[in-house]
Amino acid sequence: MGGTAQKNINFVKAVNLAMHDALAADPSVFLMGEDIADPEDGGVWKATAGLSTKFGTERVRSTPIAEEGFVAAGVGAAQAGLRPVVEVMLMGFITLALDPIHNTAAKWRYMTAGQSCVPITIRTLGGAGSGVGAQHCDQLEGWFAASPGLKVVQPSNPAEAYGLLTASIFDDDPVVFIEQSSLTGRGVRMPAPEPGSRFPLGKANVSRTGTDVSVIGYGAQIADALGVAEKLAEEGVSVEVVDLRTIAPFDAPAVLTSVAKTKRAVIVHEARTNFGPSAEIAAQIYHELYGELAAPVERVGAPFTPVPASPPLESGFMVGPAEIEAAIRRTVR
Repeated sequence: MGGTAQKNINFVKAVNLAMHDALAADPSVFLMGEDIADPEDGGVWKATAGLSTKFGTERVRSTPIAEEGFVAAGVGAAQAGLRPVVEVMLMGFITLALDPIHNTAAKWRYMTAGQSCVPITIRTLGGAGSGVGAQHCDQLEGWFAASPGLKVVQPSNPAEAYGLLTASIFDDDPVVFIEQSSLTGRGVRMPAPEPGSRFPLGKANVSRTGTDVSVIGYGAQIADALGVAEKLAEEGVSVEVVDLRTIAPFDAPAVLTSVAKTKRAVIVHEARTNFGPSAEIAAQIYHELYGELAAPVERVGAPFTPVPASPPLESGFMVGPAEIEAAIRRTVR
């Protein structure tokens, strides 16, 4: 896959296209990760399919199953001036690479007084819904958002995936780029963006304007929120949907502007509610707008338990339109 000849692309192909265009634009960009080259079928999710054939295995490198080792190698390459895009196959496996991510990549700019940076992008897949058990499905964005120096990005659709991944690759700070499994499996297709299109990191997008309640989130839950907003509009409830795009740093001014207008907020993500990103967002809303709120801030997320492998239990664990709708109704009743 290459260029923008395809008129419509799904989420996985958007990720593929962003990496293709980055590789073509800048010789310092290279990819590495488990089984990502074409002799190994272009990765488990096929997000890198075709890229090693076009750009060679020097720039699209399959690695051993050794997350700490190859992520650390990527960090070193970034310190030396390259722009590695490192794939950690599943977010549950990223725990093995926390030392190079948190202790080196995130802190390097601080430790060098801003004289050196680590322009690495770490791609990983998180989220429940595939029935593969607790060690393969985590949404750990809150961990990385709590690490000063890291940027944490989670796109909500194919177009966002292209623009945000391109921006991440060419950002001079380390980025954890999270692809949600429920999005990679959806058949949503969108027009391919212009080559090199970038969405600025740290800037939210108001996906739908409204006046009665603000729904704030990221990832797959944005499409769910938009569907709920469409349904509730028939009842006269006007829902504004704010797609954060970037979890760290999150766009506090955009969130506060929206909630100041609607006086109500629902924060939603697939990650666990306990100690999740919604806690920090809610805290800032309360701090800045406490006297203006017409209802308590609602938080929608997963329960505080590992992801179940049993399909019925996993279904109950996951956040969906029903939970978002119920939370909105609680704020406007």
